[in-house]
Order: sequence, then structure tokens, then C-alpha cells
Amino acid sequence: MAEHSLTRFFFKLITGYEAISIGTKYFPTTPLETEYVDMLNYTQTVLMEIEKANITTESIFQNLVRDVGKENIPEIHSFYELKPAENAVEEYALVSNIIMGSDRYLYIELFKPSYIIKEFTDIIIEEKGEIVEESANEIVSKLPSKNDAIRVAIKLIGIGLDNKIGVRSAIGMTGAAAIERSIKFNQEVGDVSGIAFTKLGGEYALVLDTPFKLGHARRVDYSYYLFIDIIDSTKFISDNGRSKLVELMTGIKSFMEEDCEGQIEGYRKGGDDLIAQFPSKDLAIRAGLDSAWYILSNGAKVKIGIGKTRREAGERANIAEQIKVQGVQPLSLVVFDLANGLYAYNIPSDFVRTIFNLFFNHKTKLISLFIVVFIVCYFLFIINVGFLGFFVVLLAMAYALLS
Repeated sequence: MAEHSLTRFFFKLITGYEAISIGTKYFPTTPLETEYVDMLNYTQTVLMEIEKANITTESIFQNLVRDVGKENIPEIHSFYELKPAENAVEEYALVSNIIMGSDRYLYIELFKPSYIIKEFTDIIIEEKGEIVEESANEIVSKLPSKNDAIRVAIKLIGIGLDNKIGVRSAIGMTGAAAIERSIKFNQEVGDVSGIAFTKLGGEYALVLDTPFKLGHARRVDYSYYLFIDIIDSTKFISDNGRSKLVELMTGIKSFMEEDCEGQIEGYRKGGDDLIAQFPSKDLAIRAGLDSAWYILSNGAKVKIGIGKTRREAGERANIAEQIKVQGVQPLSLVVFDLANGLYAYNIPSDFVRTIFNLFFNHKTKLISLFIVVFIVCYFLFIINVGFLGFFVVLLAMAYALLS
């Protein structure tokens, strides 16, 4: 579904923004993945580009510094591009991160067996990691996120260099992927200490082969905030009653607290907005999508922003006020950053989904209808009653929608 260029062109025509995908081409392998993929495709959720990310090796490194913390990156280092990232957002990779979560496997390899392997395992456990396998010179572990894994790997490499022992590390979605990446790192860069990881479809290595001290190294707060605001809540209350709004927002609040690891802030009963804090970005986006689907199914529209601060989340939610169909009708959006760009998930209204369905499933009928309308209008023009063509077009549109 994600590849339908004609429908994406129609979306840009009515909104002024690029549609990267409608639905998803991600292939699910678990019940949870199937649930989300089916929902993305059933609702024809649109991934739209608000501000295009400029993805380069330099921007990848800047994002690394931002995400891991400048104080956690040694001053003396080398940064290698093993495989360039495409300067485009891969929607299925984004869906994968949202569904599968942020945890990553960290593979550590000492250049020679050493007693410090025990110290390494203790540090990983202290950093909320889980040891999967361990030997005299290797560790396979699982960390809460890629950023945690990179930060911990830097710490371990520093200890290794202090003890004159080289440490090579790599990060992957699985332990096997991390080990394979470490082997590639060794083949392409050499027998040096460092970390290999992926970012936005590219593969990179941070080489640290000089002893270093991180004087102010600390665990970075990777939490994200989600801001929800019902669009035109006054009209919703007028149509459905205030009790319906209370029921809607109370359901969202309970869902976030009980099922999404969210911590609710700034909500009062009867209000039309709330702020929630989440331990990771993927959880915040997943909660935003679930909430948007639920709110739209109850007849309301919503703007949702996700950011690293409350203000950033609120500002992104308000972007929905400037993004409208033909400059009039506001869209329901879940807005978030990706690399150095800004993107959003839009859940289309029933009417827009009907139009999408025509393009998806009745393309031949539409083309045939267009040909018939063109011939009829041309004939009416020849006999000097071309103004009747307007009514022919209206009848054709009504037929297409009803069918």
C-alpha cells in the first residue's frame, strides 16, 4: 500500500506536503507487529514530511553527539562511514523501530582475554543491561536503547585502553547482527578500538584508539513528552456532550498509564488536553498513534506533538493548526522529529479514506469514468452547451463515491 504514487500525489495536492507512504510495506512477523501493520493499512495512516531531513555523514555524527551527550564523546576520535545512509526516510524502518522498541544488543570483544571482563559485565548490569552470553574475552548483552549501548561501549573502551587492552564493540537489533557488524568493522577499519552501529539505513564506526577520561560523563535522560489536544473541543462538546469528552480523555489517560509506561502530567478532569512523559521515543510515538486512532474512532480530531521537552511537544502539536486540507480543514497529526527533519503521522478522515480507496482499488473504473466524462463534456462543448459539463462532472463524482 505504501507505494501508491498517484494517491500520494493527491495527498500533496490537497495538503501541500509530501506523503512518504500511505499505510506501510513493513512485513510483520509477530502478533503485535501484525496488529499495528493491519491498523496502519486499514486506517490508511499517512507518513508525511513537514521539514525534510538532510541526512549526511556530518549530520549523522551531530545527531550522535546530541543523542548520546557531548560530554560522553571523547575529544580525540575518528568517525567512519562504512555504508552511507540514503538521504531519505525509510518508512518501514521507522515502523520497525516503533513496533519492535528501542532496546539493542551490544557485542563487546576484548583483543585478548582479561579479568576486566567481569568489571564490564558489572557495569552493563548497573546500566540496566542484561547479559546474554559471556566468555573470557566476549560479551553479548542487551541495553535499553541504542544510545545507552553506545554510551556504555564508550565507557568500557575507556577502561580497556587504561588497561592497555583494545576493545571492539558493535550494536545491532539482534546479538548475531551485532557480532556480524563487529566483524565488518574489523575488516574495513582495522584492528582498532571503537563502536560500529547503524543510523538511518547507514553503517558507521566511532574509533577510539587513544586513552581518554570522561570527566563529566553521565547517563543521559532519553525520555520524551507527548502533548495531546482535541481539535475544536467546543464543537465536540456541543455535538456529543461534555461527559463524552470526559470519557474520551479519561480513557486516553488510563491507557497511557496502564499500557504505555506513560506518566501523566498537566491533566484536569473535563479538560481537552494532557501531557505525558515516556521513557523512550518509540513508546511515545506508539502511544500517540494508538491515542489518535482511538480519538478519531470516537468522532473527534486531535493534534499530538512529541518532543524532548514539554514545550517542544506542545509546539509540535500546534503545527497541526497550520497544516490543513486546502487551507481550511485541520488534519489529525502525530508530529515528531526524525534525524534533523520533522515528520508526522496523519490519520485521514472517512471521506479522505474513501478517496484513497478509489485510487487503491478502483483505478481502472476511475480511468474509464474519466474517459467517458471527457467525451461527454467535449460533445457538449461542440453543441455549445459546455456549461452542462459541470453537472456531468458532479454526477460522475457522486457515482464514484457511491460505488
